[in-house]
Amino acid sequence: MGKQKKARKYATVKRMISLRDQRIKQTERAKSNVKKKDDPSAIKEREVPQHPSCLFFQYNTQLGPPYYILVDTNFINFSIKAKLDLVQSMMDCLYAKCIPCITDCVMAEIEKLGQKYRVALRIAKDPRFERLPCTHKGTYADDCLVQRVTQHKCYIVATVDRDLKRRIRKIPGVPIMYISNHRYNIERMPDDYGAPRF
Repeated sequence: MGKQKKARKYATVKRMISLRDQRIKQTERAKSNVKKKDDPSAIKEREVPQHPSCLFFQYNTQLGPPYYILVDTNFINFSIKAKLDLVQSMMDCLYAKCIPCITDCVMAEIEKLGQKYRVALRIAKDPRFERLPCTHKGTYADDCLVQRVTQHKCYIVATVDRDLKRRIRKIPGVPIMYISNHRYNIERMPDDYGAPRF
Protein backbone atom coordinates (compact mmCIF):
# COMPACT_ATOMS: atom_id res chain seq x y z
CA MET A 1 0.00 0.00 0.00
CA GLY A 2 1.34 3.40 -1.07
CA LYS A 3 1.82 6.49 1.02
CA GLN A 4 -1.36 8.49 1.45
CA LYS A 5 -1.09 12.06 0.19
CA LYS A 6 -1.81 14.74 2.71
CA ALA A 7 -4.08 17.52 1.45
CA ARG A 8 -2.22 20.85 1.40
CA LYS A 9 -3.68 23.53 3.59
CA TYR A 10 -3.75 26.81 1.73
CA ALA A 11 -3.41 30.20 3.34
CA THR A 12 -2.36 28.76 6.67
CA VAL A 13 -0.62 31.38 8.75
CA LYS A 14 1.63 30.80 11.71
CA ARG A 15 -0.17 31.84 14.83
CA MET A 16 1.35 34.99 16.23
CA ILE A 17 1.05 36.62 19.57
CA SER A 18 -0.95 39.85 19.61
CA LEU A 19 1.02 43.04 20.18
CA ARG A 20 -1.41 43.96 22.94
CA ASP A 21 -0.79 40.70 24.79
CA GLN A 22 0.03 40.89 28.53
CA ARG A 23 3.15 38.73 28.06
CA ILE A 24 4.87 41.40 25.96
CA LYS A 25 6.82 44.09 27.78
CA GLN A 26 4.96 47.28 28.54
CA THR A 27 7.26 49.39 26.36
CA GLU A 28 6.94 47.11 23.31
CA ARG A 29 3.17 46.80 23.48
CA ALA A 30 1.04 48.43 20.79
CA LYS A 31 -0.73 51.50 22.00
CA SER A 32 -4.50 51.20 22.10
CA ASN A 33 -6.37 53.49 19.76
CA VAL A 34 -8.09 55.81 22.18
CA LYS A 35 -9.67 58.59 20.16
CA LYS A 36 -9.27 62.04 21.58
CA LYS A 37 -12.44 64.05 21.80
CA ASP A 38 -12.43 67.16 19.61
CA ASP A 39 -12.48 70.39 21.51
CA PRO A 40 -15.48 72.35 20.20
CA SER A 41 -13.91 75.68 21.19
CA ALA A 42 -10.64 75.01 19.28
CA ILE A 43 -10.08 76.84 15.97
CA LYS A 44 -10.50 74.49 13.03
CA GLU A 45 -7.69 74.55 10.45
CA ARG A 46 -8.34 73.64 6.86
CA GLU A 47 -5.89 73.15 3.99
CA VAL A 48 -7.02 75.41 1.13
CA PRO A 49 -5.08 75.20 -2.16
CA GLN A 50 -3.35 78.44 -3.14
CA HIS A 51 -5.21 80.06 -6.03
CA PRO A 52 -2.89 81.45 -8.74
CA SER A 53 -2.66 85.23 -8.68
CA CYS A 54 -2.32 85.41 -12.47
CA LEU A 55 -5.98 84.46 -13.01
CA PHE A 56 -8.81 86.96 -13.10
CA PHE A 57 -11.64 84.40 -12.94
CA GLN A 58 -10.94 82.39 -16.15
CA TYR A 59 -8.81 85.14 -17.74
CA ASN A 60 -5.08 84.47 -17.53
CA THR A 61 -3.05 87.68 -17.24
CA GLN A 62 0.29 85.87 -17.67
CA LEU A 63 -0.44 85.03 -21.31
CA GLY A 64 1.00 87.40 -23.84
CA PRO A 65 3.51 87.53 -26.66
CA PRO A 66 6.01 85.89 -27.01
CA TYR A 67 3.89 82.79 -26.42
CA TYR A 68 5.51 79.70 -24.91
CA ILE A 69 3.86 76.63 -26.38
CA LEU A 70 4.31 73.17 -24.83
CA VAL A 71 4.35 70.71 -27.72
CA ASP A 72 3.11 67.13 -27.38
CA THR A 73 4.49 64.12 -29.31
CA ASN A 74 1.44 63.53 -31.49
CA PHE A 75 1.19 67.26 -32.35
CA ILE A 76 4.55 67.07 -34.15
CA ASN A 77 3.53 63.86 -35.95
CA PHE A 78 0.18 65.29 -37.11
CA SER A 79 1.89 68.54 -38.21
CA ILE A 80 4.21 66.49 -40.44
CA LYS A 81 1.19 64.62 -41.81
CA ALA A 82 -0.61 67.91 -42.56
CA LYS A 83 2.66 69.35 -44.06
CA LEU A 84 2.73 72.28 -41.62
CA ASP A 85 5.84 74.10 -40.47
CA LEU A 86 5.48 74.23 -36.68
CA VAL A 87 6.85 77.70 -35.85
CA GLN A 88 5.42 79.44 -38.94
CA SER A 89 1.94 77.94 -38.49
CA MET A 90 1.93 78.89 -34.79
CA MET A 91 2.73 82.49 -35.73
CA ASP A 92 -0.03 82.43 -38.38
CA CYS A 93 -2.47 81.24 -35.72
CA LEU A 94 -1.56 83.71 -32.96
CA TYR A 95 -0.21 86.69 -34.97
CA ALA A 96 2.75 86.95 -32.58
CA LYS A 97 6.13 85.43 -31.81
CA CYS A 98 5.86 81.84 -30.61
CA ILE A 99 8.50 79.77 -28.83
CA PRO A 100 7.75 76.03 -28.98
CA CYS A 101 8.92 74.23 -25.83
CA ILE A 102 9.78 70.54 -25.67
CA THR A 103 10.13 68.73 -22.35
CA ASP A 104 12.55 65.85 -21.79
CA CYS A 105 9.59 63.45 -21.55
CA VAL A 106 8.27 64.38 -25.00
CA MET A 107 11.78 64.07 -26.42
CA ALA A 108 12.16 60.62 -24.83
CA GLU A 109 8.76 59.57 -26.25
CA ILE A 110 9.77 60.60 -29.78
CA GLU A 111 13.10 58.77 -29.42
CA LYS A 112 11.25 55.62 -28.29
CA LEU A 113 9.07 55.68 -31.44
CA GLY A 114 12.10 54.61 -33.44
CA GLN A 115 13.24 54.98 -37.03
CA LYS A 116 9.76 55.56 -38.46
CA TYR A 117 9.47 58.92 -36.70
CA ARG A 118 13.00 60.20 -37.37
CA VAL A 119 11.59 63.32 -39.11
CA ALA A 120 9.69 64.23 -35.93
CA LEU A 121 12.89 63.78 -33.93
CA ARG A 122 14.81 66.04 -36.31
CA ILE A 123 12.09 68.71 -36.00
CA ALA A 124 12.11 68.40 -32.18
CA LYS A 125 15.88 69.00 -32.14
CA ASP A 126 15.42 72.30 -34.02
CA PRO A 127 17.43 75.12 -32.33
CA ARG A 128 14.30 77.35 -32.39
CA PHE A 129 12.66 74.96 -29.93
CA GLU A 130 13.32 75.52 -26.23
CA ARG A 131 14.21 72.44 -24.19
CA LEU A 132 12.67 72.16 -20.71
CA PRO A 133 14.40 69.74 -18.32
CA CYS A 134 12.27 67.33 -16.27
CA THR A 135 13.10 66.48 -12.66
CA HIS A 136 10.38 63.88 -12.01
CA LYS A 137 10.61 60.09 -12.41
CA GLY A 138 9.35 58.31 -15.53
CA THR A 139 8.81 59.56 -19.06
CA TYR A 140 5.02 59.76 -19.36
CA ALA A 141 4.58 63.02 -21.25
CA ASP A 142 0.87 63.65 -20.50
CA ASP A 143 1.39 63.75 -16.71
CA CYS A 144 4.49 65.88 -17.20
CA LEU A 145 2.65 68.48 -19.31
CA VAL A 146 -0.38 68.61 -16.97
CA GLN A 147 1.86 69.02 -13.92
CA ARG A 148 3.91 71.77 -15.59
CA VAL A 149 0.82 73.67 -16.73
CA THR A 150 -0.76 73.42 -13.26
CA GLN A 151 2.34 74.92 -11.64
CA HIS A 152 3.10 77.62 -14.23
CA LYS A 153 0.16 79.08 -16.12
CA CYS A 154 2.27 80.87 -18.74
CA TYR A 155 2.06 78.09 -21.34
CA ILE A 156 -0.24 77.13 -24.20
CA VAL A 157 -0.50 73.35 -24.71
CA ALA A 158 -0.32 72.07 -28.29
CA THR A 159 -1.84 68.60 -28.56
CA VAL A 160 -4.17 66.45 -30.66
CA ASP A 161 -4.71 63.85 -27.91
CA ARG A 162 -8.34 63.79 -26.72
CA ASP A 163 -7.58 62.54 -23.22
CA LEU A 164 -4.91 65.18 -22.65
CA LYS A 165 -7.25 67.90 -23.95
CA ARG A 166 -9.94 66.70 -21.53
CA ARG A 167 -7.47 66.85 -18.63
CA ILE A 168 -6.23 70.33 -19.55
CA ARG A 169 -9.77 71.73 -19.92
CA LYS A 170 -10.21 71.11 -16.19
CA ILE A 171 -7.30 73.51 -15.45
CA PRO A 172 -8.50 77.13 -15.71
CA GLY A 173 -6.60 79.66 -17.82
CA VAL A 174 -4.67 77.24 -20.06
CA PRO A 175 -5.38 77.52 -23.82
CA ILE A 176 -5.12 74.46 -26.09
CA MET A 177 -3.71 74.51 -29.61
CA TYR A 178 -4.88 71.80 -32.00
CA ILE A 179 -4.95 71.00 -35.73
CA SER A 180 -8.13 71.32 -37.78
CA ASN A 181 -8.65 71.77 -41.55
CA HIS A 182 -4.88 71.70 -42.23
CA ARG A 183 -4.19 74.68 -39.97
CA TYR A 184 -3.58 75.36 -36.29
CA ASN A 185 -6.46 76.52 -34.18
CA ILE A 186 -6.66 77.61 -30.56
CA GLU A 187 -9.25 77.02 -27.88
CA ARG A 188 -9.94 78.87 -24.60
CA MET A 189 -7.78 81.86 -25.60
CA PRO A 190 -8.98 85.36 -24.61
CA ASP A 191 -10.49 87.15 -27.64
CA ASP A 192 -8.09 90.09 -27.55
CA TYR A 193 -5.16 87.75 -28.36
CA GLY A 194 -4.36 85.91 -31.54
CA ALA A 195 -6.13 85.03 -34.74
CA PRO A 196 -9.87 84.76 -35.23
CA ARG A 197 -11.45 81.41 -34.32
CA PHE A 198 -12.99 79.23 -37.00
